[in-house]
Amino acid sequence: MAIKVLIVDDSALMRALLTEIIGGAPDLDVVGAAPDAIAARDMIKVLNPDVLTLDVEMPKMDGLEFLGRLMKLRPMPVVMISSLTAKGSEVTLQALELGAVDFVAKPRAESATLLQAYAEEIRDKIRAAKTAHLRRPSTASAAPAPRMAVPSGLPNRVLNEKMIAIGASTGGTEAIKEVLVRLPAEMPGIVMVQHMPETFTPSFAKRLDGLSALRVIEAQGGERIQPGHAYLAPGHSHLTVKRSGNGWVTELNQNEPVNRHRPAVDVLFSSVAKEVGRNAIGVILTGMGKDGAQGMLAMRRAGAWNIGQDQESCVVYGMPREAALVGAVDEVVSLNNVAPRVLARLQH
Repeated sequence: MAIKVLIVDDSALMRALLTEIIGGAPDLDVVGAAPDAIAARDMIKVLNPDVLTLDVEMPKMDGLEFLGRLMKLRPMPVVMISSLTAKGSEVTLQALELGAVDFVAKPRAESATLLQAYAEEIRDKIRAAKTAHLRRPSTASAAPAPRMAVPSGLPNRVLNEKMIAIGASTGGTEAIKEVLVRLPAEMPGIVMVQHMPETFTPSFAKRLDGLSALRVIEAQGGERIQPGHAYLAPGHSHLTVKRSGNGWVTELNQNEPVNRHRPAVDVLFSSVAKEVGRNAIGVILTGMGKDGAQGMLAMRRAGAWNIGQDQESCVVYGMPREAALVGAVDEVVSLNNVAPRVLARLQH
């Protein structure tokens, strides 16, 4: 049975484009297109869609207000349609906090190649949203613990010789946040990939920096990886690590996408396997697809200890599942146990 999709967007042009893109897939059925949240509310009652695509900026009631009400009264999978602006990225991050499953940035160009890639992306995300575990505000897991000011008690040798590598996709903005806020400031350096456009990663890094005890920055390339710091791959480049003296530095490149992604988790994990080896801890979190599985397998073969998020706490159990299937994961834990298990392993 086809997935029933309701489009909510104030732009007639965007509604037409989304209708054509989504309706062009045999397993997706556009049951309606609403110009605003008020019309959408009435159409949801009548059409009973499986997935909603929701514009962030709309008249009468903006997307955030509508989403907040929807997730309390009639929780359903929502994919946000976001503008590629600083404001758009901030609002989108708020939407993900409110329970939206994922987001798609509005296309900036109309070339056939880019539109085809956009079409594939939004179709895939709608399919993933249909089977996603919803995080409902009223029944969500306990809010992240406050930032940890207590010392980790880890010796300087561990702080300087170890590294933690984290990869995530769909649902990952909230998952990464929940991991970082449960970690103390005294931690080995952390490197991270979250699939998102380049206009979003600065806002995401800034948000994480404000919420956690760690210093979180968007990697620029060439930074020395320091304890107490977390480095997020920018949305335009692959992030790798390179041995430098008795430590490591970040490196960026714009090589071809891997698993359709740049940055790709596989690229980061593969470099960590080569440069850090048994001194690394790998963490793979919620996300659709298989990015990270092979890189994590390389890490395990190099002696790293790898942690995968469990199915129950994932928004989409794709990437952790693929990593487990290829034998790359040492232990599978719920999201709220990832940080404690990382700390326990560092003390191992």
